[in-house]
Amino acid sequence: MTTMCRVWIATLMLSAATVAGAQDKPAPATTPAGSLVPLKIQIVLSRYQGEKKISSAPYVLWVISNEREGTRLRMGVDVPVMTGLQTNYRTVGTNIDCHASRAPDSGAFRVSLTITNSSVILRAADGRGSDPQVAAPSFGSFSANFTILLSDGQTAQYTSATDPVSGEVLKIDATLNVLK
Repeated sequence: MTTMCRVWIATLMLSAATVAGAQDKPAPATTPAGSLVPLKIQIVLSRYQGEKKISSAPYVLWVISNEREGTRLRMGVDVPVMTGLQTNYRTVGTNIDCHASRAPDSGAFRVSLTITNSSVILRAADGRGSDPQVAAPSFGSFSANFTILLSDGQTAQYTSATDPVSGEVLKIDATLNVLK
């Protein structure tokens, strides 16, 4: 066998061993680092009575794009509610679930949000105004589930809803910033 033949056979065997070794490697356990992007998402829940803003509650979430779990925020208080001689508690507050992923063929991100918000509405026994001597509290609630498309630095209003009882308007604004 000539020297050239031996080199050629050795090269083929080395190539076959390299390909076989590469096929034996297990797949990475996580998504490649290039596709995980840290994001800061600010959500603002604003309440209006007519044109007058009566409250604004900002929430800031840090989300890693393309992670299965997403980010969850739970903030509330247990409010005592008297029923006869028994005291029960009802949780009121805000819950936010957020998941983000890069939108295909663009620099934007698909942001999925589920937001629930509940509050206590105190009315006097005669139905007018707020009074510490309350006949019984009422509980207001709001729930929204939506997916939005945001680019770095973009702010957009994605929900505006009017409470049918109080006439208050609740608006939800979202801002996305890519963290570098």
